[in-house]
Amino acid sequence: MERKHLLAAAIFSYSYSNYEDHLGINERFDRLMPHDTQILERAFKEQWPLEKVAKKLEVSADIANELLEATQWALDIVDAKNPAESFRIAVRQCIQYALEKGLDSSDSVEELVQQICYRAADLGLLLDKEGHRLSQYSRHLRWESDVEYYDGYFEEPFRE
Repeated sequence: MERKHLLAAAIFSYSYSNYEDHLGINERFDRLMPHDTQILERAFKEQWPLEKVAKKLEVSADIANELLEATQWALDIVDAKNPAESFRIAVRQCIQYALEKGLDSSDSVEELVQQICYRAADLGLLLDKEGHRLSQYSRHLRWESDVEYYDGYFEEPFRE
């Protein structure tokens, strides 16, 4: 899958594997979503007015706004420095969304778990695409903001 497909999958809420399964057999995935993704990325980067985005995509202003928000989130995921960072960003977004929506029932918890599993599957596809193993990203997955990293080991930072 190319970057345009990864971005389209993230914007339109498809797992990478599901999106990839539709490539070559479905015009929507091959041409239409990447086309709209290109418009959305340009609109986001150039800060187009919402009305212009809506007109270009032939959607309402509300839907255009939702798509621009999804584009921002998708760009963070797809343009991350490595697959592990992409995974961390995607999981963080899933959790933030779940908290905003209300994480107050076993169904909502199960929905969050399902979304995290989708992100894990996306990580697997990215690793396969690059010919890498998960263990190669162990330090990135274990990164903690209050711990400094030295020569392959995490050490507590010196504190007075």
